[in-house]
Amino acid sequence: MSEIQPMIAPQEDGSGSGLVPETAAAQEAPEPAPITEQEVGEYREQDRFLPIANVSRIMKGSVPSTAKIAKDAKECVQECVSEFISFITSEAAEKCQLEKRKTIGGEDILYAMMTLGFENYAETLKIHLAKLRQNQAGPSSNSRPSDHLHLREEDG
Repeated sequence: MSEIQPMIAPQEDGSGSGLVPETAAAQEAPEPAPITEQEVGEYREQDRFLPIANVSRIMKGSVPSTAKIAKDAKECVQECVSEFISFITSEAAEKCQLEKRKTIGGEDILYAMMTLGFENYAETLKIHLAKLRQNQAGPSSNSRPSDHLHLREEDG
């Protein structure tokens, strides 16, 4: 019966071979410890959630000017959108970590949304990301953005 050889991963260990057993390679980069509920509780609400004034302004823009929005409704939406953003960002950050990158880009967010089942939103955001990049690369910042927000017909 032959002895099972340990898996090896390419990595410099000082021996000159460039190879070390997989178990040693895995021990060098431990997984970060998950955040506990106690640690989450230590954050102030204003550090975890989007500003309520911004959430309120967006909500008001979606209802008739005569409508009122209750404080608890604003707080509920504030918490939900903050959690949604964290959820998507976490998935995008995981992808970046696997690819050994430190910056989360627009494509990473779109990938995360597709992966997590938000395809309908991702398609719309893909269009907005293209418009944003077109805007940033094109005209001067003195002109109105709405003057330059158009896509060619073949873009949809």
